[in-house]
Amino acid sequence: MSTPRTIQSYDAEIAIIRENIRQLMEQAAASSGAANEDLLADRIAAQEARLAALQQQMDGTIGTGEGGKSRA
Repeated sequence: MSTPRTIQSYDAEIAIIRENIRQLMEQAAASSGAANEDLLADRIAAQEARLAALQQQMDGTIGTGEGGKSRA
């Protein structure tokens, strides 16, 4: 059995993903060409899906009392 993740580890990964999304959106704004726009849109969608999954996992961890300290 693996060690449960802490809220802080979720927060850290979520912050990284949010920064990735911010950078991808900047690239998309500066980009031209349909191929580039499609690629960046796909990458943004993948990061947003990962962010939603992490937030859902974290909510489940908080709800079950696992994962170390709760948010205050």
